[in-house]
Amino acid sequence: MSVGSMKKVSRRKADELRAEYDLAALGQGVRGKYADRLKNTTFVALRPEVAQAFPTSEAVNEALGAVMRATAVIRRSSPAPRRTSPRRSHSKA
Repeated sequence: MSVGSMKKVSRRKADELRAEYDLAALGQGVRGKYADRLKNTTFVALRPEVAQAFPTSEAVNEALGAVMRATAVIRRSSPAPRRTSPRRSHSKA
């Protein structure tokens, strides 16, 4: 056999998906099997740049906790002085 006529051996795995599956052979699924894991959990959609900055739930929770603590300090401090409207001069023209 000459070198030019040899086929390259593919290093890829053969496709393991079948053309058809017998759904009856798969058995009956269980509805809500993992639902208990999600109780008391809230899902929110993050913008891509936010998700990149806070890649884990722990990172998001830590950052939001810091914001909550910071705003609690502001709320507990003395109230800001009330703004008054600028006084109009009553000069006689």
